[in-house]
Amino acid sequence: MKTVIAGALDDCVHVAGITNFLRLAKRAGWKTVFLGPAVPAEKIIEQAQIHGADLVGVSYRLSPANGEQLLAHFAELADELREGGVRFVFGGTPPVAERASALGFFERSFQGTESADQVLAFLKGEKNLQKQGAVWPQSLVERILWKKPFPLIRHHFGLSTVAETRAGISAIADSKVLDVISLGIDQEAQENFFHPERQSLFRKGAGGVPVRSAKDYQALYQASRRGNLPLLRTYSGTDDFIGLAELYLETIKIAWAAIPLFWFNKMDGRGPWGLQESIQKHQELMAWYGERNIPVELNEPHHWGMRDASDVVFVTAAYLSAYNARGYGVQDYIAQLMLNSPPGLSDAMDLAKMLAALEIISPLKGEGFRIWRQTRTGLLSYPPDLDAARGHLAASVYLQMALKPDIVHVVGYTEADHAVTAEELISSCKIARRAIENALNGQPDPTRDPVVQDRKVELLSQAQTRIRSIQDLADSRVTDPLTDPGVLAQAVQNGILDAPHLKNNPYAKGEIITRIDSRGACVETGKESPVVDA
Repeated sequence: MKTVIAGALDDCVHVAGITNFLRLAKRAGWKTVFLGPAVPAEKIIEQAQIHGADLVGVSYRLSPANGEQLLAHFAELADELREGGVRFVFGGTPPVAERASALGFFERSFQGTESADQVLAFLKGEKNLQKQGAVWPQSLVERILWKKPFPLIRHHFGLSTVAETRAGISAIADSKVLDVISLGIDQEAQENFFHPERQSLFRKGAGGVPVRSAKDYQALYQASRRGNLPLLRTYSGTDDFIGLAELYLETIKIAWAAIPLFWFNKMDGRGPWGLQESIQKHQELMAWYGERNIPVELNEPHHWGMRDASDVVFVTAAYLSAYNARGYGVQDYIAQLMLNSPPGLSDAMDLAKMLAALEIISPLKGEGFRIWRQTRTGLLSYPPDLDAARGHLAASVYLQMALKPDIVHVVGYTEADHAVTAEELISSCKIARRAIENALNGQPDPTRDPVVQDRKVELLSQAQTRIRSIQDLADSRVTDPLTDPGVLAQAVQNGILDAPHLKNNPYAKGEIITRIDSRGACVETGKESPVVDA
């Protein structure tokens, strides 16, 4: 075990930063020695020798001019230790840290603006890794395990031109605020990438960056090869699924795929395939990624939630998603947990819904099928007022931490007003990271609330009933109803899975009525009579 010692130099008595640094060092596996406040330079060097320190932390938070003189003196005394392989870091206010850096003695100068996970990354060997020509972990699972106890940070990003998006990605990577950039590509790229004759100039850049060639994707990937080397991923598309998957793997080394089960087709107007055909093609795409050991997320449950479906439909969809992923060879499955969908859910009922979703899929775990948790703020839940939206982002992320996520998908606070810029994305991630740090420092456990637990049990029972209803649709020729495209399509057509926004949809029942009840839960209250032409 490596040893780090740290103390405040000379007449400086401020040690809060030191204790925080040592706390993070302990998390990273270091043996830590706290030297305390107002420690003479000679004593710090003596203690470094006594403890066989690998790393020495020095802090000074008083006058920059005094600090510069003291640090220069310290560097002169400690130079022999440094030549012998002992590493030195400094921590202080920005003006003092600037002067410490100018001395050229300290490996790193921390000025208090760094996030906890950036400090942790340093302590886990970021600099040493880069010296050896290695990089930050470049696969999803490796990066999750490397960054713990902090979750990975993911954010969606795509501006109206490739050039703007490329510049934004470079700025985001340099900021080191997130681990995964999800490329937001326009609808034409999702549906008609391989069909230029079907593309419309009027739709270019609508909803994301208009990538039109492999070179565009390669340029965006190269823009990310700086800073903390974030992973990249993007939409699975709505047509030519395998062709796009091959393109993504080749150009952006896609970190994981996000695949729906019932959506991105004629039912929601986002693709050319019918419901049953698209289910089959999505299953084939899961198998393609599974064969290559690329993680897969099924963003299925929140698509129902965003259409005001009841909580029980969300939980049922969560089970069908994980079940199909496992059935089609996915080994690392990302459970997507979008809170605040539909808007109006209480925090207690939102947590209960997510806990039910996690519990119902838990028995599917086993050798060859790992489940990773990804949480996010509801896409439709942000207020247009940007100050209020910042508060909503922080509160939502803090609540999400009760679910112990492996990935936090940050949704920029500008979502209700405009697509996020690089600067606004960085700001959103900083807000989220502060909420995460606060939670990791001792968040109370709201999942133990009896109200939450009672609702979770209620939802599990209701979802299991729905699942049995879907299984009962199959005839004797169907070996596994829950992965059969015909049975799954029939579950939507019969209204076992239904949502108010599907009213008058030719592929769905669209008769269900839902509301937010007095508990803050989204429940079904009846059905509308079908519209009959006179």
